[in-house]
Amino acid sequence: MNNHPHKSETRTVTTLYRLSFLTASVLFFLTGTCQAQPRSRSIESPQVHADRSITFQVLAPEVDSVVLNASWAGGSKPLERGDTGIWSLTIDPVQPGIYSYTYQLNGVQVLDPHNTRVKHWSGGNASLIEVSSATPLAYSVREVSHGVLHSHYYKSDSGGSSRQLVVYTPPGYDQEMDREYPVLYLLHGSGDNETTWHQVGKANLIMDNLVADKKAVPMLVVMTNGHPVPYGRNSRGLRSMNTEKFHDDLVQAVIPLVESMYRVKNGRENRAITGLSMGGGQSLHCGINNLDKFAWIGAFSAAAADTEEDPVMREFMGNPEKANEDLNLLWIAIGKDDFLLPRNLTFQKKLQEVGIEHTYLLTEGGHSWPVWRDYLARFVPLLFQP
Repeated sequence: MNNHPHKSETRTVTTLYRLSFLTASVLFFLTGTCQAQPRSRSIESPQVHADRSITFQVLAPEVDSVVLNASWAGGSKPLERGDTGIWSLTIDPVQPGIYSYTYQLNGVQVLDPHNTRVKHWSGGNASLIEVSSATPLAYSVREVSHGVLHSHYYKSDSGGSSRQLVVYTPPGYDQEMDREYPVLYLLHGSGDNETTWHQVGKANLIMDNLVADKKAVPMLVVMTNGHPVPYGRNSRGLRSMNTEKFHDDLVQAVIPLVESMYRVKNGRENRAITGLSMGGGQSLHCGINNLDKFAWIGAFSAAAADTEEDPVMREFMGNPEKANEDLNLLWIAIGKDDFLLPRNLTFQKKLQEVGIEHTYLLTEGGHSWPVWRDYLARFVPLLFQP
């Protein structure tokens, strides 16, 4: 174990909040409809009002239609054009949270040119908006000690030479130099990347608040890139290959890298893994396939593998005594409106039939970030407890 991570050549500590405005502006002007129009300094959009209603505005005098795409706001809604070429729309109050949206200008999907906050996604980027709450939420920025995010490039035989991961170290890590920490491996969903869990999921702020409130054991959180195979959401064969390559990347490259560079507690009792959607399926596959390395497994809205077709699942279900002996926690959560609910119900029913101990949580909500932030805040306090 290396007690001096700052000496590693593979580590680069960066500002992880990306150049969102440039991305948004380029996509906006690539529509070819507003190239001659400068950005208006008078437009502040979106505007969240005191009652949590939201006003959206776009300066686009040469287009014929502007539409807001926001499923959380009721779907697609047209903006109205004003005399100055500013299109606007005010939507009804929404619940506190962080939401994504895009516009359609003359039918072309673009980011909000007046908003610098962007969710990066392989299937198409989106603008972000935060609606705050009068009472603190799990991810609220509070006056507590904060951890640090570290970004790494590394080489992987299964994933290539330009892989990236992000490591969260808890408050006090750089001061308590003799202390070692357990590790949570936190996996993203399909089309996302290693930055999504902290940029959109606010995992670092959730961890800061849980530790400050003494609800969770201080731990490292490792956020990996779950796409060693180029993103391709419509190819079943590609998804299967991606899962296998990700497993090899995690076991052969990521875990050794983390344990060589950071002061971590080794052994299965000190490793946990969880993820959302695709990452939930990956956490089940990698955790169940490596019970010698993980004693704590979670799955949020998981794309769970078929318990009859998948050989890893068949072996796991076939030996419930070993599963119950090895696992400290198997935690599964899904929303009532999630399209992956049938798959999760099948998985949970099989666990019940064979007698594998687990926690199953069915909540309100669908396949969305408000649900997954809540799951992380519920799951983390359970980890690394006696």
